[in-house]
Amino acid sequence: MTEILFGQSYYLKFDPKLWQAMQPYPPLGTLYAASAARQQGYSVALFDAMLADSEAEWQAALAQHQPRYAIIYEDSFNYLSKMCLLAMRNAAFTMIEMAKAQGCIVILCGSDATDHADVYLQAGADFVLLGEGEETMSELLGVLDGRSPIPYSHILGLAYKEGAEISQNPRRPVLSGIDDLPLPAWDLVDVEKYRRIWLERHGYYSMNMVTTRGCPFHCNWCAKPIWGQRYNARSPHSVAAEMRWLQDTYQPNHIWFADDIMGLKPGWWPEFADEVVAQGVALPFKCLSRADLIVRQAENVAALKRAGCDIIWLGAESGSQKILDAMEKGTTLAQIRQASAQLQAAGIKVGFFLQFGYPGETRADIEKTLQLVRDCLPDDIGISVSYPLPGTRFHERVAAQLGPQQNWVDSADLAMMYQGPFPTEFYRQLHTVVHKEFRARRGWRMLQQLNWDQLRLAHLRELAAIGYRWATLLLARWRLNRLAQMEPQQKLLPHMPLAQSARPTPQPDWVSEK
Repeated sequence: MTEILFGQSYYLKFDPKLWQAMQPYPPLGTLYAASAARQQGYSVALFDAMLADSEAEWQAALAQHQPRYAIIYEDSFNYLSKMCLLAMRNAAFTMIEMAKAQGCIVILCGSDATDHADVYLQAGADFVLLGEGEETMSELLGVLDGRSPIPYSHILGLAYKEGAEISQNPRRPVLSGIDDLPLPAWDLVDVEKYRRIWLERHGYYSMNMVTTRGCPFHCNWCAKPIWGQRYNARSPHSVAAEMRWLQDTYQPNHIWFADDIMGLKPGWWPEFADEVVAQGVALPFKCLSRADLIVRQAENVAALKRAGCDIIWLGAESGSQKILDAMEKGTTLAQIRQASAQLQAAGIKVGFFLQFGYPGETRADIEKTLQLVRDCLPDDIGISVSYPLPGTRFHERVAAQLGPQQNWVDSADLAMMYQGPFPTEFYRQLHTVVHKEFRARRGWRMLQQLNWDQLRLAHLRELAAIGYRWATLLLARWRLNRLAQMEPQQKLLPHMPLAQSARPTPQPDWVSEK
């Protein structure tokens, strides 16, 4: 019998777009929580929904382990958990029902549970951990086990039912000394299953890590239900040491750093590169950063290359400075172009996150974004539409416009959930147009870099694909133009100006960084 069965409700199979891409990572936040519980002396097991077929496997795990506590601890380092896809929320409700039927005390933790604790408690959960959960979880378990005499009302960061009433205690301050956390409980993961999938689909095996918690910047569409505006980072030595441990223990070929933003503090990247070299780590990685951080800290590009960075994703968002300013992004188009050029010149690939549909965006603004992609020709792109998340200033401005659907069903939904500049069908077609043109241009650039004696059958197939994309792009653009003529959805409210003046380029709100 196991005391605690940890799980999470992100089922890759319930997200057709990402199931097709098949780049699975274990739930890192859940693994940290399992390590924290184990450190307190509890016996733990893991149900990993990422590769499960359905909630029936959770029910089987409950029957196998017979836990006293079922803790559905969402991976806060997975941005899709922050968005709360409806398919995953419904899965969590089913998992709560199954655990209660098994006689478990059910505890929830995650972005959606923090935003909507009452909904999860009404669905049958006994407790919700608000925000960052490790300390609140440990304190709650001590009370439930009789090790601590304090009442529930004294546990910071806890929501629970008292009869028919729901109580939410004040939030707990976030952890600052995150170097002191135990390593994620990787031994609970079926690593070989992940390795086999990665090798079969991509030819290499990638594992996930984090070096920070939170983000101190002020983009007004970005939700921060777990860490708020706080930002804490691990030391370069600690991160490099974990990379070395993963390399020695599991032999991955690649690392994904799942931080919201990595290497923010001046001097962090050069020190990290030194540590990676000193510890003999040989793992290429991908990470996320901001264009302004790249261009302001000249030493970062060389340090990224020396540390092994393969690709760095930048939140470009828009090719219109008006829209960037309305988002309070704090970056400029000049910085995006300069950062992209510097990184690519150093041999580091660049990915652009693009966001369409922000209030006030016009067709001219969209075309500016397309031109930015043409000019910079990043190595990859990710496309989304503006998504109103609870707790954001953007959500406050469009709240009165929200209809019955306030979450996407899955990551390919792209539904406009407020009265945006154009209808949902326009943005879905725009997604097709942008990808067709981008892939055609990227494929042509790749072929241009080949010598004729390097041509292979795969290259000839790519050439045919390029021709197909250019040919079908004409029809795709025609459809996009037709959809643009539909009645605009946007009805601006008095308190939601088209484009706000951005505050001065924000500096990070430092909390604690080693």
